[in-house]
Amino acid sequence: MLNYPLDLSFKIISFGPQVRVADASGRLIAYVKQKALKLREDVRIYADEGQQRQLYQINASRILDFRANYAITTAAGESIGAVRRPGMRSIWKTNYLILDTAGAEIGLIHEENPWIKVVDGLVGELPVIGMFTGMFLNPAFLVDLRGQTVLYLKKQPAVFESKFTIEKRGDFSDRDEALLLSSVIMTMLMERDRG
Repeated sequence: MLNYPLDLSFKIISFGPQVRVADASGRLIAYVKQKALKLREDVRIYADEGQQRQLYQINASRILDFRANYAITTAAGESIGAVRRPGMRSIWKTNYLILDTAGAEIGLIHEENPWIKVVDGLVGELPVIGMFTGMFLNPAFLVDLRGQTVLYLKKQPAVFESKFTIEKRGDFSDRDEALLLSSVIMTMLMERDRG
């Protein structure tokens, strides 16, 4: 079990998104690299910044699809589950389904307050002011597993970068933790530019 809260920080200038995940003591627990210029999402999660030991891989099932399934596997290729955006429902309120290895829905990552998304969309288009929405419009997400909220994600105020904090709010197994963390990382890669 990891030492919560976790901090996710996105590298500002890089060729392809990169994320550092640190635990409460500041120890690096994961380094995430998304392959650039790929038609299909290809995200690798490593145990170290040198990318010597791969932990997980996340691949989209389709090219540029609003309802894409993101399969999550271990470095050995063993499936641990998937995360999927349910399509049109997520236009109003961001939702991502967490699926087990059989494809059954076991969890949900959902926005705590959808009005932040609406206001961010409107204010973000204003000249100059839109550049600073990251200082005051920061979405939060709840992660539910089998009907119980187990994680809470909050985007931290920032102008030129994206930082998220993950707090533990419920109990889950080590296997569930791997699926939850990978699902959260994929969600944050898709949602990081908001706020």
